[in-house]
Amino acid sequence: MHIGIPREIKPLEGRVALVPEACRQLIANGHGISMEHNAGALSGYPDEVFTAAGVRMVADSTQLYRDAQLILKVKEPQDSELVHLRQDHLLFCFLHLAAYPQLTRKLQEIGLTAVGFETVEEDGGKLPTLAPMSAIAGRIATQVGTHLLHQPQGGKGVLLGGVPAAERGRVVIIGAGTAGGTAATLAANIGAEVRVFDLNRDRLAAMRELGNNVTALYPYQDTLEREVAKADIVSGAVLNTGSRAPHVVTRDMARSKQPGSIVIDISVDQGGCNETTRPTSYEQPTYIEEEMVHFAVTNMPGAVPRTASQALSAALIPYVMALAQPDWKSCKPLSRGINIEAGKLIHPALQEMFA
Repeated sequence: MHIGIPREIKPLEGRVALVPEACRQLIANGHGISMEHNAGALSGYPDEVFTAAGVRMVADSTQLYRDAQLILKVKEPQDSELVHLRQDHLLFCFLHLAAYPQLTRKLQEIGLTAVGFETVEEDGGKLPTLAPMSAIAGRIATQVGTHLLHQPQGGKGVLLGGVPAAERGRVVIIGAGTAGGTAATLAANIGAEVRVFDLNRDRLAAMRELGNNVTALYPYQDTLEREVAKADIVSGAVLNTGSRAPHVVTRDMARSKQPGSIVIDISVDQGGCNETTRPTSYEQPTYIEEEMVHFAVTNMPGAVPRTASQALSAALIPYVMALAQPDWKSCKPLSRGINIEAGKLIHPALQEMFA
């Protein structure tokens, strides 16, 4: 199969779907790869290293999409990329279609088949191609939140871990999956008082093991409202595979918080789990709503493209190898990950949402 890897054009998105070592492995297995000029540059991979791995570099996206059968990219297609997509293309990337009804309709009209990284699902519900980016987003959430709490950034002037004779900062994390768990781990290591909410008891038990400064709680409404009101940082990491994230933190709950508190919505790719969330980019990553600083960048791992590309490529390579085979639908995780097939909505969550 001929695989095309375009240069990402979402603002300040520097990731590339495959690193040179992964490309070399695919080429050794008989597949061809074309890559758009400078697609790996922001990840620290110049064209020369891909060429040395056997990749054919092309000057522009028009040629890339024309020659490729499998389109492998990181973020969902932007408006200017849709003109290049064809009915016979197989698209493999982050889609997050629940948050993008207009994009969903356009992909259906094109009539292609699209598999979402975020919906590739193993037995037991694990999401292998989403997990590494969730882990990075969780770390970024705590790192960014710590900085935004500084008064010059509009925060309330709290040092998250505190010092002797001063109170520790308080962090509430909603969702203890990969993203929330990673955010909680870093916040706990900094020394914050951490409250983690999740429906799953095993996840709550794992959060308790992080340290005595971590409390793991079931998200009863009264308990959630109380802890959100006291928090310096609220990080939302709620995920229902393929579905739009529910608004767990309402606007009324947000109004109970002190001015200068921070909201980090990791769930923003699926619409956000805070009612006050609206998507942002790294060009303008924050905004003030209800006197709180909100950070809701839709490609958080794009800030660390070198790290993110290496982690993403390692997760993708076995599935790209499978997709490049005629019988790829026999791979259950990929079959579960189909969002659109020949223009028809396939994923159950999307069928229910757009019914």
